[in-house]
Amino acid sequence: MFGVGDLIIYSGHGVCRIDNISVKTISGVSKSYYDLHPLSGGKLKISIPVDNKSVLMLDLIHRDEAEEIIESFRLPGITWIEKNNERYQTYSNIVNSGNRKEIAKVANTLMRKKHVAESNNKKLGSHDQHLLTSIQSILFNEMAISFGTTYEAILDKVNRKMTQNQNL
Repeated sequence: MFGVGDLIIYSGHGVCRIDNISVKTISGVSKSYYDLHPLSGGKLKISIPVDNKSVLMLDLIHRDEAEEIIESFRLPGITWIEKNNERYQTYSNIVNSGNRKEIAKVANTLMRKKHVAESNNKKLGSHDQHLLTSIQSILFNEMAISFGTTYEAILDKVNRKMTQNQNL
């Protein structure tokens, strides 16, 4: 169970702070709820039942795991799937699993494909770009908190790791 003040990763909202744990009665049933807000979500407030197992809520990664993830960008990412819909579904399933090391592999591959596309005066496909933006927003901000730095600093570190391999 999480506590008030904890930073967590909540589904597609990214890093959130738990502001309160309250009891709410809905349709005569009382339950405990996490009251949280995304750090990047302005005034958005979210209320989630504490016992809800269908919602992905994770502790923030520790610095050592964040270091491993950044180092992983030296290597090729995940296998590229040629069929757009199959690729999007497969990569989305990986992202929804919450496994940061596997999510980083997806980001790695998409970042490399984006670089290749841009070097040919093209753009990454819209589904791929949307998925990449979402991954970077959540994972890179989470790692920034683990390192006590900024999103931009993490993006810079990742880009440097990728170019060390020269397999862009």
